[in-house]
Amino acid sequence: MTSIHSIQYLRGLAACAVVCFHVSEQFGGPFDVGAAGVDVFFVISGFIMWVTTAGRPANPWRFMGRRITRIVPLYWIVTLLTAAGILLKPQFFHGYFLSVANFVGSLFFLPVLQEDALHPIVIQGWTLCYEMMFYLLFTLVLFLGERWRFGVLVGALAAIVALHFVLPEGYARAFTDPVVIEFAAGVVVGCLWLQGARLPLGVGLAMSGAGFLLLAAGTLFDADLPRALRWGLPAALIVAGAVFAERARPFKPAALPTFLGDASYSIYLWHLAVGVLATGVVLR
Repeated sequence: MTSIHSIQYLRGLAACAVVCFHVSEQFGGPFDVGAAGVDVFFVISGFIMWVTTAGRPANPWRFMGRRITRIVPLYWIVTLLTAAGILLKPQFFHGYFLSVANFVGSLFFLPVLQEDALHPIVIQGWTLCYEMMFYLLFTLVLFLGERWRFGVLVGALAAIVALHFVLPEGYARAFTDPVVIEFAAGVVVGCLWLQGARLPLGVGLAMSGAGFLLLAAGTLFDADLPRALRWGLPAALIVAGAVFAERARPFKPAALPTFLGDASYSIYLWHLAVGVLATGVVLR
């Protein structure tokens, strides 16, 4: 796949936004919108999975193997170190929950539930539970003929969201959170991109700008508005606008945002552990 530099830029931006959100929590949460970096990640994930597999020979096992190789080793390392930190210095890990069940469950993306939400040992790891579910679904879809994949994948994600509203509290309801529709949004954008769809540069920039404005105005919306609408829709506009703006006017990548994009997964996983460690050193 030809490198799409705007995707790398958005990865880095999303990771930095989540870091700023968690830092701001220590000061009363003035940057709640930073949490929407997760939603940008979800849309990007759907986009990349579709763009990198469509029109190519399907190898479901290789696909899942690569996803596991990319996601699991670092996640396990951070989980193990976080668990060790909780045992050795629990006073620095406020809000973390460690038990044998949660340790084992976290390693296999089935953490305990707290208030009907996934709560792994690595707190931000809840997003990886949804990522792995999406990868599993995507792997299954790759067994189908290519002409069936788009409809089945998007339809399955929509059906998962519909189940959320009829299932009782528990794992099934947690894993059918409407946030998973953000993967479908990324798939739709990826499908349009592969079909050669084009938008004028101004339209693409306006879409991304509208997405950022909607995120900034998020505090004006009803707090009970589903995350997939409050932050997922703006995230989809940002990603779609960015990739089509780049298609309208390609550009050479800059070193720093490209580096941040490449390091986004590591930044996302490590930042809380590093923050706790830094706090421990300061308070020592």
